[in-house]
Amino acid sequence: MTPDILLPERIENEEQLDEVMTRPRPILIEFMKTLESPLLILGAGGKMGPTLAILARRAAVAAGTDIDVIAVSRFSDPSARAVLEKHGVRTQSADLLDRDSVKELPDARNVLYLVGLKFGTAENPAPTWAINTLVPANICERFPRSRIVALSTGNVYPLAKVTGPGSREGDPLTPLGEYANAAVARERIFGYFAQKNRTPVILLRLSYAVDLRYGVLVDVTQKVLAEQPIDLTMGYFNCIWQGDANEMIIRSLALADPSIVSLNLTGPRCRLRDVAERIGEMAKKPVRFEGQEADTALLSDTTLMEQRLGRPATDLESVLRWTVHWLQHNGRLLGKPTHFEVRDGRY
Repeated sequence: MTPDILLPERIENEEQLDEVMTRPRPILIEFMKTLESPLLILGAGGKMGPTLAILARRAAVAAGTDIDVIAVSRFSDPSARAVLEKHGVRTQSADLLDRDSVKELPDARNVLYLVGLKFGTAENPAPTWAINTLVPANICERFPRSRIVALSTGNVYPLAKVTGPGSREGDPLTPLGEYANAAVARERIFGYFAQKNRTPVILLRLSYAVDLRYGVLVDVTQKVLAEQPIDLTMGYFNCIWQGDANEMIIRSLALADPSIVSLNLTGPRCRLRDVAERIGEMAKKPVRFEGQEADTALLSDTTLMEQRLGRPATDLESVLRWTVHWLQHNGRLLGKPTHFEVRDGRY
């Protein structure tokens, strides 16, 4: 797919990274003309939220619309709030577990729901279940007539045969682990309220968004640069450039429906061995492997996504080149490994 925007050969710093990731393509600019103000983004203080909010705001400005983009989070990090406001995004602090706090949210016809909790679930599952069930209920009660795009995860599926197409949206949700089952519960809560109130909802089962500061490609590149062996057991994975995922999340508003739609959101299948070897070539480093590829992996079929939203615009080769350069030049990392190699559901 033609990216519609010129991709740089390298990304040298965070200012450039965020500019590239939040640069809207024409398809998004046109879509913003169809939206009513405001666009409400819940859970906007996480890994994806700030760039998503800024992307939406830039697209609205480019479209010549007066859409307010409102980012909602607890904003425990004041600097994240300051960055958003610098780019014209309005912010509001809220505890989405608190019904009174949720009542104070502004009315909005269009809602993007990014709230979730994953890591640490195995040791302390209660907060994960609370956030993944109580918060969706609070939001659905507050916005019964709004279109809601709710971010879910590819972890709701069990491991799929690597010889097949990957998990499809209609497959049974029978995953392993507390986190994945809490994510299924989140989907069921949205489904319940969609049925009860005829709320238009779409569930986006995201698999491995990647940035240069975190993500499965960062995890693999770190091992290659450190000349550490790479375990091939989880031999395949999907990933998508975070900028592409953000754009598709926004455009998914058009697909929200009271029948509750589910859509896998990710990029093409990658073979771990091939990715690691390409990173090694770029970094001029030897690559060591251990273990054998299992016959199953966490894989998603993207046929339906491509039919409805198109393919991700940013190619894997560019993201690999950026990632290698970023780590070789000590670019800042978030210190949040994906644990993509986990096969027992314990995060």
